[in-house]
Amino acid sequence: MKLTFSESVTGSVVDGVLVATIDNPPVNAASADMRQGLLAAIDHAAAAPDIEGVVITGAGKTFVGGADIREFGKPMASPLLPDLIGRIEASDKPVVAAINGAALGGGLEIALGCHHRVAAPVAKLALPEVKLGLVPGAGGTQRLPRLAGVVAAAEMAATGRMVGANEAQALGIVDEVAGDDLVATAVAAARRLAGTPPRRTGDLPVPAADGGAVETMAAKVLARARGQEAPAEALRLVRAAAGRALAEGLADERATFLRLRDSDQSKALRHVFFAERAAAKIEGLDGVEPRPVQTIGVVGLGLMGSGIAVAALDAGYAVTGVDMTAEAAAKGRDRIAALLDRNVASGRLDAAGREQRLARLSTSDSMADLADADLVIEAVFDDLAVKTALFRMLDGIVRPDAVLATNTSYLDPDALAAQTARPERVVGLHFFSPANVMRLIEVVNCAKTAPDVLATAWAVAKRLGKLPVVSGVTEGFIGNSIFSAYRREAEFLLEDGALPEEIDAAMQGYGFAMGPFAVFDLAGLEIAWARRKRQAATRDPGERYVEIADRLCEAGRFGQKAGRGWYAYPDGKRTVDPEVTALIEAARAKKGISPRSIDADEIVARLLGAMAAEGDRLLANGIAQRASDIDLVLINGYGFPAHKGGPMFVAGR
Repeated sequence: MKLTFSESVTGSVVDGVLVATIDNPPVNAASADMRQGLLAAIDHAAAAPDIEGVVITGAGKTFVGGADIREFGKPMASPLLPDLIGRIEASDKPVVAAINGAALGGGLEIALGCHHRVAAPVAKLALPEVKLGLVPGAGGTQRLPRLAGVVAAAEMAATGRMVGANEAQALGIVDEVAGDDLVATAVAAARRLAGTPPRRTGDLPVPAADGGAVETMAAKVLARARGQEAPAEALRLVRAAAGRALAEGLADERATFLRLRDSDQSKALRHVFFAERAAAKIEGLDGVEPRPVQTIGVVGLGLMGSGIAVAALDAGYAVTGVDMTAEAAAKGRDRIAALLDRNVASGRLDAAGREQRLARLSTSDSMADLADADLVIEAVFDDLAVKTALFRMLDGIVRPDAVLATNTSYLDPDALAAQTARPERVVGLHFFSPANVMRLIEVVNCAKTAPDVLATAWAVAKRLGKLPVVSGVTEGFIGNSIFSAYRREAEFLLEDGALPEEIDAAMQGYGFAMGPFAVFDLAGLEIAWARRKRQAATRDPGERYVEIADRLCEAGRFGQKAGRGWYAYPDGKRTVDPEVTALIEAARAKKGISPRSIDADEIVARLLGAMAAEGDRLLANGIAQRASDIDLVLINGYGFPAHKGGPMFVAGR
């Protein structure tokens, strides 16, 4: 007989055990209705003499995907999640978690409050609250170390790292990994535990930890946090769990959660979370089906092309890689194999997976081999003549229904499309290097791109595991347009009185991993120099232009790989170079500029303001659909600190 405890929680009795199933799509979030239903199920089992225990499981592929963040900022309905978990843990009848899929945040906390945990082999467990600027708020920092120890628990709580079922069992978080029938295994466990005192996680002592191991892990976490509050607070709470009673730790955890929930950092990270959802809503694509894609062609097997090929192989596509000569194609295959070898060495891929990927890869020097590709992505040198010739050639080789994509960073994809007989099948797929690692792809909607072609590019990007953001056509698209404005303002600051190291220090203090001039040196200065030389003939003579970077390039200072750029690199270590300071001073004197002292706050404000102003221009011209799309591009492609929310979010606040 089916029992209904709420709209999202139902139950049935199996061999004297109440199986409570959470069905709250899409992710079984711990909403008010779900919490009320689960509490009703626990109370029903407690009052029923013929029920020996309870199994909690989820419908679909998720156990519980965490709290319902739509409730944040609103009055919370009873029962609160900590109270529900406390009631589960206090049950005199055994409560078993049958973890059928992802148990994230509050979902893992519910499982920790149960007396026994059985996981399906596909289960994934994590406390990802730090990614929203929060700490677990329902016992995660206090119960997890009692099962997994301080080191593992602190790392999970402070980084959001996800563990699979087998690792969770090895850590002591999960008691069993089920075979074919998860619920039957959990019911058997509940029957076995019936009549014995429940093993309450909160009553367990925290195992003694190696102090050195804890300090090493904590140092790594804090180094990665770069000014974020939540990771440090999660570390503190887990480490404190060993020295105090559960009730005291839970009270501290809850107070910390509530304080962080109202912080600027959490608001910014929640903005990013919802921005990713919004980015999937693309104007004009409602009801449009993507074209089928099984084979992807990649033209150009240098660093970018090889990375794109690896991303496609990882996603299960067959890949045909083509380069200009047999030697270049062979080197490209070796480069792809080396990237896969690196993934094997790091544990992200096993040897069998490597061989499966290489079996789906073919490389050659013949464009004719692309005839059967469903999508061809060019990743050749970013030169208009080179790419134009390539597109004309591809137009006569690939099938009429195949999609052609350009990976250009700055060139006009509309000009490339115009060179083909079918411009409607041309789209931009701007990957970021290394393409197999970086999450962002700008999907460029050209003037004549057909809706199903845009939908195809989007669908492929998603299957690659990327974050696609749609951009219209403008020089540099969204990201490089704003990065160019950032670069310009940084150079204005040099003329006005700041030095590269001062600007870099200010931006690192704000939360960037690197300041702009360190980034310029890392990327190399010659590409931007070539672009500036191309633009010189059409540049407005009345527009402010800073020549300092040109003087560096003329002196052969092309950045880190040359050993000299905005900084010097003796033995590879970045150091301030007096020659650069002298060059900057000479440039100021030539223009008659009297330098002034510029503090870190003004540096940050001017650089963020330049980004936001360019973002406003992109929005006004329809290049970006929404301000939050711009924030996603800057965060995922250019190192803008996620806990600040992006330049448009900052400007809006």
